[in-house]
Amino acid sequence: MFRRTFWFTTGVAAGVWATTKVNRKLKQLTPESLAATAANKAIETGGRLRDRAVDFALEVRENMARREAELGDALGLNTPVDRELPPPRRYAVIENRNSPTYVEGPAHGPADKPTYKTYPYNRNEDH
Repeated sequence: MFRRTFWFTTGVAAGVWATTKVNRKLKQLTPESLAATAANKAIETGGRLRDRAVDFALEVRENMARREAELGDALGLNTPVDRELPPPRRYAVIENRNSPTYVEGPAHGPADKPTYKTYPYNRNEDH
């Protein structure tokens, strides 16, 4: 009698266990569950890719700064300058006195500072 009760109880337990396993698997295979699982995995993958991209960008920035410092040291850009630099050169502008827009005289200002007339540009005049 105990033997039959034991095997009956074991069978019922195995049936309940198998039924719950099958029901869980069926719930996992519904379209809503599959969509949610895919979305969760996509979010996880996106987060991992973002973290890798941020790490890569930080590493590139760090190596770029290190290399700039190396090049600056090699070219002597980071050493202090002991001498004074010469003043910047100024080039004289040569005016074209034959130009039709060149105007000089007391009515337009001093003779050493010429002024230029400006004419409105009309694109239709070229045709």
